[in-house]
Amino acid sequence: MINSFSRDYSEARDKFLDAASKAGARVTHYPLDKAGPGGQELATDVAVIGPDDAKAALVTVSGTHGVEGFFGSATQIEWLLRDEAAKLGGAAAIHIHAINPFGFAWLRRTNEDNVDLNRNWIDFTQTVPSSPLYDELADDLCPVDWSTATQARTGARLQAWATQHGWGKFQKAVSQGQWAHRRGLFYGGTQPSWSRRTLSQILTLQLAKAARVCLIDFHTGLGPFGYVEPIIGQPRSDPAFARTRAWIGGTARSVVGDDSVSAEVKGDSLNAIPHLLPAAQVDAVALECGLRPVDAVLQALRADAWLHAYGDPLSSEAKPIKKLIRDAFHCDEPVWQGMALGQGLAACRAALGGLQDG
Repeated sequence: MINSFSRDYSEARDKFLDAASKAGARVTHYPLDKAGPGGQELATDVAVIGPDDAKAALVTVSGTHGVEGFFGSATQIEWLLRDEAAKLGGAAAIHIHAINPFGFAWLRRTNEDNVDLNRNWIDFTQTVPSSPLYDELADDLCPVDWSTATQARTGARLQAWATQHGWGKFQKAVSQGQWAHRRGLFYGGTQPSWSRRTLSQILTLQLAKAARVCLIDFHTGLGPFGYVEPIIGQPRSDPAFARTRAWIGGTARSVVGDDSVSAEVKGDSLNAIPHLLPAAQVDAVALECGLRPVDAVLQALRADAWLHAYGDPLSSEAKPIKKLIRDAFHCDEPVWQGMALGQGLAACRAALGGLQDG
């Protein structure tokens, strides 16, 4: 294991805070009123280097999807330890560690309310979007028991649906977002989550004077082993896509009709965050690093959803499920970690180049 990677949330937090201290960063803590599986404190920690009133800022976010937090956390830690701050050139760096600390600690993609944070950025004063295709699959995606027979039966029905309608439609049906099944997958919630409110507070407070912002949100779980795909929220026809792609690189894909590893989703932060900072030009990119086949990832998500909806996450039956979902979103092999970390650091450097060019 590469030293900047961690075994779990607690180790990642300790390493991040230690690296931030060594780098001379200003650190703020945002505690969550929930505990981890061992009773440990959970918090989002923010490390800032550079002027408080900087006109340009690099922002990194780890742990949006909890269990996916290992990649982003390691990149943030390595950035701090390598003195990458020497390249800031008057810009500020704001590293937001574990914005979904509950999911990171409990090895869940979702938060303390089973909410997927990238389906939570909708206007809850309006009617929430419907998800009729998810409704067709809901009972099979998260059945009330997880016996071998039930897994086989529901899995066969899901496979039959995907075969009939095509993989693209199946991926969209499952992962686009839904707001009706609170125990299910990719659930968007009923109100802005703690993590959404906290991230909004951090960004509006830290970036009040900023005119130019490049934000990187780290993810894992989709795509080929060790390959990082940069994903931009705007369609290719939007000038913001071309502007962002100019610094993140030509391999970037739009989440809108561009053959990205991610389906187009509703309620994601990539499109919402720029509206929090209307006085700034904001480029937001998700870095998606793959490692397992997509069917293995879906099976892990289904098992974990069942465990927290109908099982006991502290029981002995939870251990194989937690290993399954950790392995779906993180890899302890040095080759994967080296690939992920190298591409993560390169993206941070590219963002700084974008800030200086802009």
